[in-house]
Amino acid sequence: MPKLTQKSRRTQRAALLPAAAAATVGVSAVSTFVGPAARGVAPPSVSQQHFEVVGLEAATPTSSASTGVAVGAACLAAAAATAAVQQSSRRRTSKITSRATAVAVDIDTDCINAIRFLAVDAVNKANSGHPGAPMGQAPIGYVLFAEEMKLNPADPQWVDRDRFVLSSGHGCMLQYSLLHLAGYSSVSIDDIKQFRQWGSKTPGHPENFETEGIEVTTGPLGMGISNAVGLAAAEAHQSAVYNKPGLP
Repeated sequence: MPKLTQKSRRTQRAALLPAAAAATVGVSAVSTFVGPAARGVAPPSVSQQHFEVVGLEAATPTSSASTGVAVGAACLAAAAATAAVQQSSRRRTSKITSRATAVAVDIDTDCINAIRFLAVDAVNKANSGHPGAPMGQAPIGYVLFAEEMKLNPADPQWVDRDRFVLSSGHGCMLQYSLLHLAGYSSVSIDDIKQFRQWGSKTPGHPENFETEGIEVTTGPLGMGISNAVGLAAAEAHQSAVYNKPGLP
């Protein structure tokens, strides 16, 4: 027996509904239907109110057999009508839930999304690069640059600055986006548009001799973290030697 799909079931219900309605007004359209009374079971009670809800007229019974047919057909009509109402309700619910809903977005989320989509747009324009790392690491970068790090975009070589090292250099659009949004003139929006292009200041891996604000050239994985350890050790040494009263 072929399996009924949802569409074929709807077609089947639509075909059964007129036949069932015809039977309830005394037209024997469902001649092969055997009502509960024919099996020795009392037919279910179907009130006038039930027929009104379904939208049908109550049949005037002429015999027990025709009563069984009418009642059975009425039940069939009621089931088909109920299924149609449920289907209509599901459609209405689907239409309602598919509408866009405005949600409040705070300033932090806006900033994080700005970092993400600068990276995405640059990668798309270049048709090359890695958008996944910047999108995933954008919240970390935002917190570091906005709340934790000491930096001066007007003086990138300020001696007491904090150093940001991106070990996963292939995700450098995160770093370029952060530098641009933090106000570094070394990474303009035109530089971002030239991401991964020959001669640009935004190469596919960050290079400290090419772009001001990039602390370490990174590429091979592990190179960045080893440089970061060396930078931290040097900073601790300088702090112990020079952070003393009377010294600038």
